[in-house]
Amino acid sequence: MAIEMEAVRFGYRGAEVIRGASFAVPEGSITCLLGRNGSGKTTLIRLVNGILRPQAGSIRVDGHDVALSPRPAVARRIAFVPQEHQGVFPYGVEELVVMGRNPHLSLISRPGRRDFAAARAAMEAVGIAHLAGRDYMQISGGERQLVLIARALTQETPYLLMDEPTSHLDFSNQHAIMAIVRRITRERGVGVLVAMHDPNLALAFADRVVMLREGQVYRAGPAAEVMTPEHLQALYQMPIDVVALPDGRRIIVTEAR
Repeated sequence: MAIEMEAVRFGYRGAEVIRGASFAVPEGSITCLLGRNGSGKTTLIRLVNGILRPQAGSIRVDGHDVALSPRPAVARRIAFVPQEHQGVFPYGVEELVVMGRNPHLSLISRPGRRDFAAARAAMEAVGIAHLAGRDYMQISGGERQLVLIARALTQETPYLLMDEPTSHLDFSNQHAIMAIVRRITRERGVGVLVAMHDPNLALAFADRVVMLREGQVYRAGPAAEVMTPEHLQALYQMPIDVVALPDGRRIIVTEAR
């Protein structure tokens, strides 16, 4: 059971952005996309989510080709958490979270008891049940990101896509949110594909890492094997070292420029 990408190619207006990418996202693990700006991370997330279609190759979710699947069917297998959500209408937190049930509802039906129960369970899981009655636009950035994660969990999908979900958050909230994602991954067996800028976050939380360089998969595999000084230096084109701490954790350091 996995998201499988095989020899995928994609480009915009004749300029190829993804060049023969192949990797897998297994259930019950966090797979992190790492790469410099413009390496194709967001494009890959959109391809997996079915927003874009590969121009060559295939993307399968548990054996089903995403490009050939109806949009509601994809939404019942994959949930998406964006970088941030700039709301227009003053939705309440619970109201926004229960929207995650939309792929399970018909065009004319409204959320019922089971749908609100799923929303409440998701809010409990990420620790925001106390915000249920609040205005989404009146809570902090970290809380809004947790609302988006809860909405995705309410879809009850086996896979979760996240496009740089911590990029606008402070250091504390970055680690808090990734710790919640890791716990949910373990408890629910969800397969997570997350695009990140910060390799230290990937080193701390990812089970697997896919390094993208100019649209190609440069390295992919278990985080401990992929995130070596040599691979990181080649990826980011700068001096990098990986230092082991006394408690066994590792951190990435570089020279000040």
